[in-house]
Amino acid sequence: MENIRKSIFKIITASGTGSGFVVSGINHVITNYHVVAGEKTVAVEDYKKDRYVANVIMVNPEVDLAMLFIEGFENKETEITLDENVLISNTSQVYIHGYPFGMPYTITEGIVSSTSQPMGSRHYLQTDAAVNPGNSGGPMLNAAGNLVGVTTSKFTEADNVGFGIKHLDLIKEIRDFSFSDSAYRVKCNSCDSYTEKETEFCSNCGNDMDISIWEEFEKSHFAKFTEEALTELGMNPVLGRAGRDFWEFHQGSALIRVFVFKRDYLVATSPMNNLPKQNLEELMEYLLKDNVAPYSLGVHDNKIFLSYRAHLSDIFTEQAATIKEDIKNLALKADDLDDFFMDTYGCEMAMEAKEEI
Repeated sequence: MENIRKSIFKIITASGTGSGFVVSGINHVITNYHVVAGEKTVAVEDYKKDRYVANVIMVNPEVDLAMLFIEGFENKETEITLDENVLISNTSQVYIHGYPFGMPYTITEGIVSSTSQPMGSRHYLQTDAAVNPGNSGGPMLNAAGNLVGVTTSKFTEADNVGFGIKHLDLIKEIRDFSFSDSAYRVKCNSCDSYTEKETEFCSNCGNDMDISIWEEFEKSHFAKFTEEALTELGMNPVLGRAGRDFWEFHQGSALIRVFVFKRDYLVATSPMNNLPKQNLEELMEYLLKDNVAPYSLGVHDNKIFLSYRAHLSDIFTEQAATIKEDIKNLALKADDLDDFFMDTYGCEMAMEAKEEI
């Protein structure tokens, strides 16, 4: 079951994170609609921490399913299979795969509590396996790697109660979708037709459609400013999004974070290296020198950080261009410094670092 992690992805949007996956024979990444609601382009991260830009190409809000398209992606390694005849019964073993709270990939185990729990207008698979925010959109599998459900929600005030969209509902969505381009389409659950253009009514059957399904979240001025800086770094800012007004990405081996602190400051920081067992005096002397202005070096929890801070009001002034340049250069500087500290002082890379192959 460990190889299945190659088929599981973290879905990253400007609002937060969720999970997604691919099944045998299908190149599209599958997730929940609510994971990508308000977005038409998202970031998808694989088990190697590599990120890809994905277009949202199909949403069915009523079923809470969505499909994503990654340009050039071919699904060659998946071990997740779809079988409409798979047997699911109460007390069957089930495994929840995904990225809870945006943390690294995890598997939780439980049993099926109900094979057909009614909620709203649909029936769901219910399980006692641990389901947390971030698991949404990930697969529920049996021990053989067969999909039995798509994790979709958890009661806020209840423990050991999780739900999944039935595998048969997903099979129907896959069979109905026959498009090969990357256009954004909304499925009418009443007549199973797809609509590309923003509308309040299905053009095929006249069923009411929520026009907000086509709307994208509006970015703050700070978000626009930061993403302009990341664009100047040569990256697609979509790949750096990690939540509302928060970005996290690797520049080479170094992890870079950009965020708002206490509603007053723009902060960019990078956890680069762990403190060494020896040569601490030499290292500390270097850290205390003003070698990296306009950035600062510091130590927290035995880890060396490179950091930068600017007041948010300054991004509305003539200093804006300089601040953008500083954000860009911090990422480049961190990628150089983590190697410098490793080679010069024997500092191991921080656990947040990405291994460069």
